[in-house]
Formats: sequence, structure tokens, C-alpha cells
Amino acid sequence: MASPQCCANPPALNPAAGEGKVVDSFGGIKAYVAGAKESKAAVVLISDVYGFEAPNLRKIADKVASSGYFVVVPDFLHGDPFVPEDADRPIAVWIKEHTPGKTFEEAKPVIAALKEQGASSVGAAGYCWGAKVVAELAKANEIQAAVMSHPSFVTVNDIEEVKCPIAILGAETDVMSPPELVKKFEQVLSSNSGIAHFVKIFPGVSHGWTVRYKSEDAAAVKSAEEALADMIDWFNKNLK
Repeated sequence: MASPQCCANPPALNPAAGEGKVVDSFGGIKAYVAGAKESKAAVVLISDVYGFEAPNLRKIADKVASSGYFVVVPDFLHGDPFVPEDADRPIAVWIKEHTPGKTFEEAKPVIAALKEQGASSVGAAGYCWGAKVVAELAKANEIQAAVMSHPSFVTVNDIEEVKCPIAILGAETDVMSPPELVKKFEQVLSSNSGIAHFVKIFPGVSHGWTVRYKSEDAAAVKSAEEALADMIDWFNKNLK
């Protein structure tokens, strides 16, 4: 079950954030896109429970795009991000309407659209809730590389079934994926010699840190930038 930590530090959503643009339909879903359409390598970013209008998430998309990727951030929440102030829809209720399994099915046409556009390799990165969707894509061989940041709901069984290179970026303080669980993920991946992997636990940070940091917190920004650099490095190794 989702914990309060899952929803801590909610972002101030901004539909106009980012240097890219919002398109009404990419693979059938409204999306923020950034980067050169003709790029042969593409990345799908899958948000946390706060959705695709989070300014930090769009900043990440722009940075990944500037490294030579066409980036898509689909609105998999369909304009219905989690609202902490809504007492009638706590996270346990909200999540029933936004299951990672349903989003996994919606992600397939997005990946197909990227291939149709000319991408020869597609990676996916997910944050918190979105990491579970990435796990499903990695298990189904839908993508060529995966990155999970502070995953929620991801199990050892999921990791055992991963079929593509995967990076897992964990937090020292994380109820959803505590360091002990992330270390188990690493053990599973190490015993599966066919799957390239990179696992790192970041000290002094909490669940959500890569995307829900405060820009005035220098230490938090530094950790988030380090995680972003690790993610881009992983995609450069496995998608180009």
C-alpha cells in the first residue's frame, strides 16, 4: 500500500512548464514532448502520482532530450493527478483508478508510435508509481533499457522477470523501496548474468528525491542532478 512518503513534497503543477511542447495525442495520449523527432533513440518518462505537468519532471525531459533523445512524457493520469488535499480521494482510493497494469497497456501504443516515427531503440524511466509501469514494460520486452527511481510497488518477482538492461536508483530513506529491498533487487540481477544492471542507493535522500526536490535546497538539487546524470549515462550505454 502507498505510504504518506509516496506523496510527500507535492509539486506546483504547471501545464506550460518546460522547453518542449504538449501534443494532444502521441500514441493516443496527450503528452509533453522534447527533442529531435528524427532521433533514432527515444525515451518515455513515466511520472509519479502527480503527473506530467510537474516542472521538475519536464526539466528532466528537456535534459534527456538535450543528450540526443526524443523524449515523451505521456499524461497517463488523464488529467487526474493525485491531490493530497482531497479528503474524499486518499491515495488508496486514487490508486484504484490509476493502476500500473492499465498504464502498461496504454504505454504500448506510445512505444509503437515512437518506432513508427523512426526510433530504433526506446528506453523508459519511471518515478515512484511510474517505476512499476517501467517494470512491466521491462518484463514484456517492450523497451531496450529501463531506469527506476525510488520505485513503488515493485517486487523481487518483477525484477526476476526483467528482460532488458535496468538501472535502479534508490533512496537511503524509503518506505516503498527500502535499501534492504533494493539490495535484494541487485542480488537477483547479479544472479541473472544476461541482464546488464546498475544499482545505486543515494545517501541522505528520501523517496521521491529525484523529481520532487526543492530548487532552493542545494544538497537535494545536487543529489537529483547526480541521479539524472546516472540515468542519461545508462541510456547512452544501452540505447545508442
